[in-house]
Amino acid sequence: MTGARLAGRIALVTGGSRGVGRAVAKRLAAEGAAVAVNYRRDAAAADEVVKAIEAEGGTARAYAASVDDPAATAELVERVHADLGPIDLLVSNAGTASRGTAVADTVPEEYLRLLRVHTLGPLALIRAALPGMRAAGRADVIVISSAIVDAAPSGGAAYTMAKAAMEAAARTLAHEERAHGVRVNVVAPGLVATEMGERLVAASVGGAIAELDASYPFGRVARPGDVAGVVAFLASADADYLTAQRILVDGGGPDVPIVSGG
Repeated sequence: MTGARLAGRIALVTGGSRGVGRAVAKRLAAEGAAVAVNYRRDAAAADEVVKAIEAEGGTARAYAASVDDPAATAELVERVHADLGPIDLLVSNAGTASRGTAVADTVPEEYLRLLRVHTLGPLALIRAALPGMRAAGRADVIVISSAIVDAAPSGGAAYTMAKAAMEAAARTLAHEERAHGVRVNVVAPGLVATEMGERLVAASVGGAIAELDASYPFGRVARPGDVAGVVAFLASADADYLTAQRILVDGGGPDVPIVSGG
């Protein structure tokens, strides 16, 4: 373990088995938090994250639950509480990509699908966790959104709208819950070198993410660890006076059009 500034914290990371979620789970554990690694289907990937954390002396357990199922997320909160303790650090990271259709061709069901995963499901999870978070004295909700909200690229309306809706809810929640000691902040990555990022690049411009590095700030596309570092900071005492903030993790914005989010 690299430090202990999050010692004693109980963290739940949704979508924690791969990509940004995996990096966040490992970083929070390295900072001393006990981490509940949520996943939807890939139990083996989640178990690998848990084993990696335990190998470094940390504490972690894997939990299956789909974030768009309110009953499943309510049960998830109860299970984490029973196993690790009451959640006082919730990182809402789980997500799914849109089908990339134009507004004129996007059916209502697609908007609802994305809203359930990126907005309505996370809000149900937060509601389930709030009683314990309010009792903690210091608690954090950190929402992983996307720089795509700013870019609003063609073909991304369903995804962009769902992320924007969650950001609006997060800012509102921040104002409502600060009397209870709950901080709520948004982290919005640009393109990140993950499996999802690779698929987005292949579908939109062809090729691989590595081929874009030279045209991005500081000579590279963002890495999952870049996002994880910001999340760990927001959960720490160093960010004790921050809430209702949105932090872009995009190197200041690429000099080429953004492909898609994190």
